Amino acid sequence: MAVLIKSADDKQHDLDALTTLLMRTDLYASTRQRIEQEIRNIRAGLAGEREAAYEIDFHYGDSDKLMVIHDIRIEVDGRVAQIDHLLLDRLLEIWVFESKHFAEGVGVNEQGEWVAFWNGKSHGIASPVEQNRKHMVVLNEAFDKDLVKLPRRLGVKLKPRLRSFILVSSRARISRPRSRAAAARVDGLDTVVKVDQIATTIERQIDQTSALGTLGSITRLVSMGTLEDIGRQLVALHRPSQVDWAARFGLASVAATPVAAMSPAASVARAAPGQSCASCGSFVSPKVAAYCEANAVRFAGRVLCYDCQRRPSNG
Repeated sequence: MAVLIKSADDKQHDLDALTTLLMRTDLYASTRQRIEQEIRNIRAGLAGEREAAYEIDFHYGDSDKLMVIHDIRIEVDGRVAQIDHLLLDRLLEIWVFESKHFAEGVGVNEQGEWVAFWNGKSHGIASPVEQNRKHMVVLNEAFDKDLVKLPRRLGVKLKPRLRSFILVSSRARISRPRSRAAAARVDGLDTVVKVDQIATTIERQIDQTSALGTLGSITRLVSMGTLEDIGRQLVALHRPSQVDWAARFGLASVAATPVAAMSPAASVARAAPGQSCASCGSFVSPKVAAYCEANAVRFAGRVLCYDCQRRPSNG
């Protein structure tokens, strides 16, 4: 009985769109570098997801006890969870996997600050543990708001228990604090595992749950039909992302309005070489564009003119 409910979406259209942007003649060198980095990021992410998906499908793709979902994006009240992999079992345990592909490895210090290693150097990154925790918050909201109809026992809704795991390439190193005491203080560090350890880790947790043998666990047991229904309801919530890559990098669309139909200000922006403001379309000088790129987090990766930078919604 095959239980692979959903495979990963095809990301080739994003790569094609970004490759097309690189062919434009109005790019600053810094913008070209950002686009090239985005392409590398997508390809690295796909490599990590494929490696993890292979291991999950190899061990559980034909299981008669578990359900598998790859690459699902859920929106609840304006918040988004882009989840790489889900694994569901009949005790309504759901493993939520965030797969990361680090070429040389990943590390964390005693303060819980994360780095990725590249070309022999460390570069600060957002905590993958916190990232996956946010995904789980959105997933829990979907259950709380009855976007997924859950089974009931004695009138009580059986809510799934979520378990977070961060999957790292089997060839990458994981640098942890030297002492066990320091490592224990880093929240979620024990959830970071290499992809080739997925089956061992999950089986260990399943054995621990079975060893408890509590009545509570038994009363949570659902049929495979019910489990599959829950999985398909989750997939029905999937909303693939639609990225306007030109706008993401502050570039005017190629299929823009003809110059003759534009306002004078917009005509200047269209005719001038370089970038345009992602908010109002006005021309952005190289100096202002460089400032936006240096503050990409603040401006959500957009290039904004000086006036639009000062707007509260863009700050």
